Amino acid sequence: MLFADSMSLLWLSYYGLSLVVFVAIYFAFAFLPRLPRLLLTWCIGGAMWAPAPFRLPLVEEGEFYTGWAPSAMVAAVGFLESNGGALRNGLLCLVLGVAIGGVVGVLLWWRGRNKVVDAPVAEEKAASDREETRRREPVIR
Repeated sequence: MLFADSMSLLWLSYYGLSLVVFVAIYFAFAFLPRLPRLLLTWCIGGAMWAPAPFRLPLVEEGEFYTGWAPSAMVAAVGFLESNGGALRNGLLCLVLGVAIGGVVGVLLWWRGRNKVVDAPVAEEKAASDREETRRREPVIR
């Protein structure tokens, strides 16, 4: 259930804000062609959305808090604390998220590459009747 100070509300807020960032990234890369734009956007999205497990020691000796967090944060905290295990897990999940995001971006490009927007072809009619070629004044009805 979603209520104050809940972990599910925290994740829901994180993913909601990351969707806003995802759309902003897509529009920021508007100057790029479609393939690199989709590839970069989805790689960054995969990096934002990849979770990684973590384990923090508590104040009491021998007790730990375990949970899930965005892999970039797990890797950053592991680097700052010189914790090789957390850094390795965070980076592995981060690279896996970027790879999956890149595959999704390429698949989206592949799916949409054959959709060629053709301009409607205007049919040319030869004016056979003199009445059709004569200019008519506009009429307000």
